[in-house]
Amino acid sequence: MNVFVFKTSLHPEHIRHVNSILRSIIPECVWSYDLEDCDRILRIESREDIAKTVCFHLKIEGFQCRELGRH
Repeated sequence: MNVFVFKTSLHPEHIRHVNSILRSIIPECVWSYDLEDCDRILRIESREDIAKTVCFHLKIEGFQCRELGRH
C-alpha cells in the first residue's frame, strides 16, 4: 500500500465536493485531509499509482493539487 501526499488549495467548505470527486474516480482508496497544515494536505492510501488522476480531476474543478511525495 502506498500513501500519496498532495499539496492542495482546499478549504473545509470544499471537502464534501472533493469527497464526491474522489469517490467517483478512486472508490477503493482511503483518504484524509490536514487542512491546518500550511500545504493543505490531502493523503490517499492506494495500491495503484493515482497521483496524475487525482491532480487532473482536482485541477479541472479549479483546485491546486501537486504531489509532494509517496511513502
